[in-house]
Amino acid sequence: PEIPWAFNDCSADDLIILISHMLNLLIEHNDQVVLTPDALTRFHSRAAPGISVIEYLRRIVKYTNMEKIPLLSLLAYIDLTCAHLPTFTLSTLTVHRFLIAGVCAGSKAQCDVFCTNSHYAKVGGIKVGELNALEREFLRVTQWNLCCNADLLQRYYTSLIRSHGGFTQAPAPAVPPFRAFPRSVSKPPASDGGSEEAMEG
Repeated sequence: PEIPWAFNDCSADDLIILISHMLNLLIEHNDQVVLTPDALTRFHSRAAPGISVIEYLRRIVKYTNMEKIPLLSLLAYIDLTCAHLPTFTLSTLTVHRFLIAGVCAGSKAQCDVFCTNSHYAKVGGIKVGELNALEREFLRVTQWNLCCNADLLQRYYTSLIRSHGGFTQAPAPAVPPFRAFPRSVSKPPASDGGSEEAMEG
C-alpha cells in the first residue's frame, strides 16, 4: 500500500509498523552476538519481556498519546547511543527499557504536553525509580541531544519505507515556484464618470 510522503501525514500505526520492523532487524542480528560482562549496560534486563516490540510501541502510543516526532526520533537516539556508548547493542534484552526511556525523555524535550514519569513507568511495565535511573542514563549517553529537525526525521522515515518493502511512499508534493515580486502591478480601476466632479463639488 501507498503511504504519505511526509512522516507527519503517516498514521501512527503505520509508523509503528515501520519502526518495529527496523528494530526487529537490528535485534535479530544483535541477538547472535555473545553477551560478555563488560558489554552490560543499564538498559539490559535479566530476561526478555513477554511482549513484542510492535505491541510494546502500540501500548506506549495508546496510553501516552505519544506524538510522531518523538516516536520517529527513537531511531536517531539509537544511533546517538551507539556512537557514545560502543558497548550498547539493541537486543531482546535492551530494546524495551531503551524505548520507554527514549519515549520519556524525548517527549519531554519535543512536546508541549507529556506524561509524568510514574505514568510512563506504569505503561512501560517498570518501577518509577527504575525509569528515573534509565532516563538519567539515556540523557548521558545521548548527551542531551534529543531534539531532531524535520529533515532528519524525514530521511529516517524514507529509509524505513525502503527497508520494509511492504509500503510505497507517495510522490513528494509539487512545490510552486516562489516569486519575490508579482510580474506586473495592477492598475486601479477607472473611476465612474462624474465622480471626480461630484467630489470636487
